[in-house]
Amino acid sequence: MGDILEVDHLSDLPQSIIECILTRLPIRDAIRTSILSRRWRYKWTTLTQLVFDDDCVAMSNDGMYEDLIYFITHVLFLHEGPIHKFHLSATYLQNTPDLDQWMLFLSRKGVRELIIELGDGEWFRVHSCLFNCTKLTLLELYRCELDPPPTFRGFLCLKSLKLHQVLIAPEDIESLISNCPLLESLALSYFDSLVLNIFAPNLKYLYLEGEFRDIYLQNTPLLVAISVALYMNDDTEPFGDISDCNFEKFLGGVPYLEKLTGHIYFTKYLSIGNSARALPVSYIYLRSIELHQVSFEDMNEILVVLRLITSSPNLEELQISGSSNSVAASEAPDLDFWENECPWNCTFGNLKVVKMTDMSGVPHEMEFIKYLLRNSLVLETMSIRPCVYVTDRRLNMLIELLKFRRASSEAEILFI
Repeated sequence: MGDILEVDHLSDLPQSIIECILTRLPIRDAIRTSILSRRWRYKWTTLTQLVFDDDCVAMSNDGMYEDLIYFITHVLFLHEGPIHKFHLSATYLQNTPDLDQWMLFLSRKGVRELIIELGDGEWFRVHSCLFNCTKLTLLELYRCELDPPPTFRGFLCLKSLKLHQVLIAPEDIESLISNCPLLESLALSYFDSLVLNIFAPNLKYLYLEGEFRDIYLQNTPLLVAISVALYMNDDTEPFGDISDCNFEKFLGGVPYLEKLTGHIYFTKYLSIGNSARALPVSYIYLRSIELHQVSFEDMNEILVVLRLITSSPNLEELQISGSSNSVAASEAPDLDFWENECPWNCTFGNLKVVKMTDMSGVPHEMEFIKYLLRNSLVLETMSIRPCVYVTDRRLNMLIELLKFRRASSEAEILFI
């Protein structure tokens, strides 16, 4: 019986199991495993993934800032071996000289994934040693200044790049993107007045949010998912050059696109310079389109939506939210378009789900809904949610909807 009690099951665990357990623990708890047994002592010092957040130190009104800095510095000082992932997300941690020391340390540890997200306050300037981290495959930076040195030639292994509120020269951001030949995922948010040319032949996922003046997907043939939100203020210049076709600049070279999400001002941007000529590509892989705040008082935006869906023969799901000025849109001077110019002979053989939200019931909205119902052969569900400000016209909308002919006998209209 005594021999059984003396068996140390924790110490007998295989090395791979110990590492797996430690990796799944918060760093603070991983350090505490040193007391479990002699074999576990300082085993955490060889962890290849280090994640630091506000929970690393005890919550207190005083000294939390200094405690967190000391904790991170102490962990790095005792660490042995490579560090593949370093994630710092600290609400209370501001710009500190210790960041430079940590970055220098990481640059010598072969770091592959680096995420730094500090709290609001003074933005930190990323130390130039970041650009010596040649093994990086993932880089995420928040609220910082980035200044690549002239000798920088790119991150040759980088596959995922996310920059949120990062101060960087326009020419440097384009150079950074184009000099990451393996880049597959790119997210840029809260950039101001940026004219952006993206050259990334292996890019598959793109997320853009901010005051972009113009965007040109110059070489992105493998893109499968795009999400864009464009902001404007009173000082923002109009999107792009009116002599250019923004639709073709942005979507003319993405033949493998599977999902497209356009938020505020996206259809407005695509409508600038839009033409009726045939697109250079057909979106045969595009299954889902989501467009927010489409103005149905603007015929150019309506044409963008029609051009997009009629070029997507395998579209399965369509979501559109409106933003029409009901007074202006109710005048609808171009209503004859739907009878004379709209491509009624175009059918949607795979469209099953349509979701329309913030609808005002104005003529062009209703004609667009009629068009979809009449040409969607396998439609299963069309849900329509009127704008919250529409009260007296809801009944009229419903009566008109019920009169529309449906190409699909299975189509169900949900008026929410």
